[in-house]
Amino acid sequence: MRLTNLIETDIEIEINGVSADSRRVQTGWLFAALPGNKTTGTDYIGDALMHGASALIVPKGADLSSYDLQDIAVFETENPRLDFALAAARFYKLQPAQIAAVTGTSGKTSVVSFTQQLWHLGGVKSCASMGTLGVRGPGIRSKGALTTPDPETLYAEIADLAAAGITHLALEASSHGLDQYRLDGLNITSAAYTNLSRDHLDYHADMDAYFEAKSRLFSGLLPKGKTAVINADDDYAAKLIKICEKKACPILTFGKNGNDIQLLKRKAQPAGQEISISVQGEKYDLTLPLVGEFQVMNALCALGLVIAEGIPAAEIVPSLSELRGVPGRLQLVPGHPGGAAIYVDYAHKPGALEHVLKTLRPHTKGRLVCLFGCGGDRDKGKRALMGQIASGLADQVIVTDDNPRGENPETIRQEILEGAGGALEISDRAEAIDWAVKDLQGGDILVVAGKGHEQGQIIGDDVLPFDDAQEVQKAIEGLK
Repeated sequence: MRLTNLIETDIEIEINGVSADSRRVQTGWLFAALPGNKTTGTDYIGDALMHGASALIVPKGADLSSYDLQDIAVFETENPRLDFALAAARFYKLQPAQIAAVTGTSGKTSVVSFTQQLWHLGGVKSCASMGTLGVRGPGIRSKGALTTPDPETLYAEIADLAAAGITHLALEASSHGLDQYRLDGLNITSAAYTNLSRDHLDYHADMDAYFEAKSRLFSGLLPKGKTAVINADDDYAAKLIKICEKKACPILTFGKNGNDIQLLKRKAQPAGQEISISVQGEKYDLTLPLVGEFQVMNALCALGLVIAEGIPAAEIVPSLSELRGVPGRLQLVPGHPGGAAIYVDYAHKPGALEHVLKTLRPHTKGRLVCLFGCGGDRDKGKRALMGQIASGLADQVIVTDDNPRGENPETIRQEILEGAGGALEISDRAEAIDWAVKDLQGGDILVVAGKGHEQGQIIGDDVLPFDDAQEVQKAIEGLK
């Protein structure tokens, strides 16, 4: 592609690739020397030139005196991150026709997954989601990725999806990605906001700066006339609504206070919850196969995006009953012949484990059983604390191994048991899961916590294949 099609320049040369990583640069590539917290991209210009870079994006005023830039096209800019994102998007060209972007502190992963599922259930077969769990869709699975990848990776993957026929894409928009302009080359057709709570303040100066980064999805990226889907129950909703009104973007609100999609009532059940909702003035009663009010909100947010992208509410609302949880996030593993419910969750920190157990308690008619362990070569201080949380909130606790890595697994378990009086200890995780599943009675709920969507168990330097959901399924099959 000609350089003039990527950046504002009069230099006519052919560009064979784009990257902000000097190690990836090849002959005829454009290298973006982006500013960083610890290092700056200008330090790697020499390396990029050695690998064959023929064009550079550099910060305005950068000292380039130590480099031989004869025959090298140099583009100086006040905002190299923005210009690189735009150049990457132009280089890879192709994008799905419909792109729904989701931002917020929590819920992004679930919302993009639910949006993709609802599209598919509504007849849109060429749809995908992108984010923390990688790229997912019918016949599509990739390994987990950063919530919002670097521009080179992001636009290359999006172009591949479009070339493969994907017409609808739901993706996560992290505050880091928005603040660093990685998404500015996207042709976004709708955007959603889930919530905002304290997080990432090691990066953002304060909560106002954090909100400012999140709100860029609406103030900077969402085009005029495209719909914003906003959680009306969130404290920052009013500010975001004003931003969207100023841009003349249609607004669809959801939540207990939602004007367009309102949660009227919900009743917890072991394998989900019965909900009543009002959607654009029509009332619907249905069963949602997900637990926790927060998952109701995630599902309603996804519903808003699908409606915003053109599927009528009457056609898609019933499909909420067919949603499946995100892998490893309170993922229901169905089929226990005794009527118990079993969930797999990624909770591996004290706060997350507490949240999961408190979420599941209202759904529990019998015993609440918690099976978990703690990773080796990680924070030792949380082990006894997690034991206390589990024993205080669950009726039965089973302590097992979870990625012991280089530590003695028995030592890790004993440190957990110091806080979990009366807990059962079963070292082998597969054996522990099998025992727990077979001990369940009707009305019981088991949560297998800690590994979630992970596909391996790290013991020493080895990564052995291991999937909690698959192990639960094996144990269930053994009961039939």
